[in-house]
Amino acid sequence: MKNDTKKDMDITVNKKAFHDYFIDDRYEAGISLVGTEVKAIREGKANLRDSFARVEDDEVFLYRCNIAPYSHGNITNHDPERKRRLLLHKGEIRKLIGKTEQKGFALIPIRIYLKNGRVKVELALAKGKKEYDKREDIKRKESQREIEKAFKNSR
Repeated sequence: MKNDTKKDMDITVNKKAFHDYFIDDRYEAGISLVGTEVKAIREGKANLRDSFARVEDDEVFLYRCNIAPYSHGNITNHDPERKRRLLLHKGEIRKLIGKTEQKGFALIPIRIYLKNGRVKVELALAKGKKEYDKREDIKRKESQREIEKAFKNSR
């Protein structure tokens, strides 16, 4: 018997977001794409660095998400940096409107992945870190690595 549950396949992950922001809530959103964008994403040609989302007129849009042109495309290829509409439920959009109006909160895409053959974006409601927060995180990660290394060598 064939297993019908498919794993999510990550296309790209925004590692910089975890360094620059405190992640609060996460939302799964569909994304409105044209055909060559889907093919390019399946090739792994998406980049979330410096991208963000914004709520405008009860819709959510993704900005600065670079999806490189499809390698086998032609003159009808897409614009790599165009703004893309994200597909969320109205209730989720209303929550996001209230939360993003608070000072310091932003909508940051964390990853693009395939779920059951469809392209999804994981959005995070995030608050920016200060420089001292970033240094503290680096120190904590380094000390954790040293502890794990010492534990591994003691066996």
